[in-house]
Amino acid sequence: MGENRKFVKALAELNLSQPELVRRLNEEIGMLTGREGRLTTRDVRRYLRGETLWPHEKQRIPLERVFGRSATDLGFVPRSKNAHQAPPEDSVHRRTFIAATTGTAVALTTAGGRPRLGRSDVDRFRREYSKIVARDQELGGAHKVENAAVELAMRIQSALAGGGASARVRTMLYSLASDVTCSAAFAAIDAQARTRARTHLDKAVALAGLSGDSETQYHVWNHLAMVAVQRKDFAEVSAAADAAKTQGIAKKDPLYASLAHMRNAHGYAGGRQRADALRAIASAEQSFARQSDLERPPWIGFYDQAEFDGLTSIVWLRLGEPDRAEFHLHRALATIRPDLVRNRTYYSAHLSLAQAQQGDLELACITGDRTAEMLSTVRGSKRTADTLEKVRKVVVTAGSREPEVRGWVERAQGWT
Repeated sequence: MGENRKFVKALAELNLSQPELVRRLNEEIGMLTGREGRLTTRDVRRYLRGETLWPHEKQRIPLERVFGRSATDLGFVPRSKNAHQAPPEDSVHRRTFIAATTGTAVALTTAGGRPRLGRSDVDRFRREYSKIVARDQELGGAHKVENAAVELAMRIQSALAGGGASARVRTMLYSLASDVTCSAAFAAIDAQARTRARTHLDKAVALAGLSGDSETQYHVWNHLAMVAVQRKDFAEVSAAADAAKTQGIAKKDPLYASLAHMRNAHGYAGGRQRADALRAIASAEQSFARQSDLERPPWIGFYDQAEFDGLTSIVWLRLGEPDRAEFHLHRALATIRPDLVRNRTYYSAHLSLAQAQQGDLELACITGDRTAEMLSTVRGSKRTADTLEKVRKVVVTAGSREPEVRGWVERAQGWT
């Protein structure tokens, strides 16, 4: 027995006090069982000290949901089959508990009690996934979006663990579990929670590999490139984008090829490799021009002409040409879909930054105010808030004594 270092580290990363963790765990237990939990800080201390080796299932599932990690990733150790313990729960009863407490019913059909998973189960999970994608596009990197994705991915994996699926259904469910985990990662990316995002993507890589599906694997590499940009690891950005381009889906569908080239461009621009960045942008544009309307997974629905202009603008900002960036930002904001609230707010913040970098301080402040108003409904997007902070720094450095500008600087302190 000794300190559970993984749990200690996970709690520190979550930045929660012990009482706050207890509150969230008891809420989760209430959602699962219909009766609020009775955990106390004493239970948390037992987790931290390693005295609780393997929490009871009604504690374990809430722990996994709050932290977005499996119990083993949190440092807990399953009891061995030879250890003295209560009789193991019947596997069917265990699956029924998980299904009932998370709102998903799995039909039990065979004589042995094994669940028979079919296309209807896949379709049901996909509908839930589509709702998560829609909430993410509206709310940004909110915790509830990330948690909903983690929970859904766990339920899909739980259904898979029960067996009884055909090879085709199993492949579709592994693919879907990976896509859902990528949604959790993207919510963390938007919240600038890079460690959590990378943890989600490490799981998504394994699930994508089990699916054997090129589009699923592309999805993971795309998100890894985004995390690498945030970490300023531009070599990894290039590696992830190149890996995405090798996937069959990128060779077959020009839209996927275009997005991979765009990720390359962001990596090159971040590393101040101007010539390479411009070549990548040109390749992205050529591929984008060849794409046609096809039925695609919901996650890539954001990548339209407006998004192409928005992503292009960020390349120009990183290359130090805010006037070119502003041109593309105006085009993006003029055509962006109404449902993409988070993206509109994000690019509005970048428009303010482009204007400030050109010395148009009063205009940048007006755009910044408009962005802040939208940000009040997209509280989870720390990427946007951080962009407004960059605007504030540029305006402060300019040293303007205009009352409107100085007033904006004071207001901006409350947003960033």
